[in-house]
Amino acid sequence: MDFRLKVFYTVALRLNFTKAATELYITQPAVSKHIQELEETYKNKLFERNGSKIALTPAGKILLKYTKSIFDIYREIDFEMSSFNNERQGLLRLGASTTISQYIISPVLASFHQKQKDIKVNLLNGNTEQIENALINKEIEIGIVEGQSKNQSIKYIPFLKDELVLVCNSNNPFVKQNEISLNDLKSMKFITRERGSGTLEVIEFALKKAGLKFNDLQIEMQLGSTESIKSYLLNSDCFAFMSIHAVNKELKNNELIVLDVEKLSIERYFYIITLQGKSDSLSELFIQNLGNHYNLKL
Repeated sequence: MDFRLKVFYTVALRLNFTKAATELYITQPAVSKHIQELEETYKNKLFERNGSKIALTPAGKILLKYTKSIFDIYREIDFEMSSFNNERQGLLRLGASTTISQYIISPVLASFHQKQKDIKVNLLNGNTEQIENALINKEIEIGIVEGQSKNQSIKYIPFLKDELVLVCNSNNPFVKQNEISLNDLKSMKFITRERGSGTLEVIEFALKKAGLKFNDLQIEMQLGSTESIKSYLLNSDCFAFMSIHAVNKELKNNELIVLDVEKLSIERYFYIITLQGKSDSLSELFIQNLGNHYNLKL
């Protein structure tokens, strides 16, 4: 029954029998057989099939909710019981928004693995909105995000301070100016992240506070990753507000330049997020290691 539930859980998350079969290292007919046996056990259809697409039925949604809880308990049992033998084992599902996963978290994960070799970490990458949704849906235990939004079901722990700076290609004509005025921003062409990005949310909030509407900017293009924005900047005369952590290499190589904007400073914190009232020993261990790595008390 446990494996059948695991098959159901994987199909429910992927909404694709083929992907579930690949992930579970079994055949697609085997996946179908397990789902069929569950449907016979509970005398309810778990998935609606429409051609190649599938969706959870109301009964399927209920089973998914309890299956998540069951696997959460199993995960905690594995970790707690292994701790008695000083052999900490388990699975930690971690989510990080794009900037953090690309430029902040990798050294922490390497350090954590050296200390806890038997703990497996799965890292989900997405924008802030996607990571918060994954946490709410119990697809991850911990998230690390940027952004101003505060969801009441989520606990936000300030983690690391960051600054968003205005950058452009080092050959851009604006580089000759000592300082950029807020009014100058209206005549510049910008590359931004997509909606749902915590970085974009922080930029909009800071501009509004300075008396400038985000809609006053000329947005040439919205791109889904920090790396694609940097690449675009290197091949155009556009501008972007970016995390200082994300452009360190390009600044050192003199490929990108930071421009000072008069009366505008954009600072923010990265946040560790967990569900309110939800805590487990493995998550606490990782958060403790995160704090130790950056000499922070979390």
